[in-house]
Amino acid sequence: MLTARSSFEAHLYMDLHHCPSCGSGDFDRRHRLEQQGDDFVAVYEGACGQCGTNRRFEFRMAEEVPPPPPAFGGAQPSQIIDPGEFEEVAFRISESAGIQLLNTPKSERYKLRDAVAYAVSAFEEMLKFLPPGEDAIPASAFTSEVGKARYRREPRNFGRRMLEMNVQQAREVLADVDRAGRPPHDSN
Repeated sequence: MLTARSSFEAHLYMDLHHCPSCGSGDFDRRHRLEQQGDDFVAVYEGACGQCGTNRRFEFRMAEEVPPPPPAFGGAQPSQIIDPGEFEEVAFRISESAGIQLLNTPKSERYKLRDAVAYAVSAFEEMLKFLPPGEDAIPASAFTSEVGKARYRREPRNFGRRMLEMNVQQAREVLADVDRAGRPPHDSN
């Protein structure tokens, strides 16, 4: 059974694993918690929005209290999402949010904060796969087809310096969004 460090991580896992029948990512999820022995298990079920195939995911929830979203988990690396998958998500979201930020007035950039914070969290997750004292994430950490392909294509993206630079740049973008602030609340 899959072990998720948070419901946020479980949702990302489901987002990354499309319908085996049609390949759609559209999945209307219903959620419940079950006690199975000593474990709490999050069960997600629903029909594929494209072909109607019933989908079901079960995640044993980690015992550690999860950090608040958008963090995916605590200090340990994910057991269900590899660093290449986190890179895919981080770059896709940061690219999309970056384009939107360029075309959004400063007074409205706060609307993109959640997307930017999500990208920051995905970049930070990659660092958790870096063994202490090592200069790069080992090839053995890449377990998904997406992750293995990204590692083969650009192994230098998983070196310490590149990982730390990506995290720092993403945090700077988030800080810029935060400095832009939110609009004043309507007093009506």
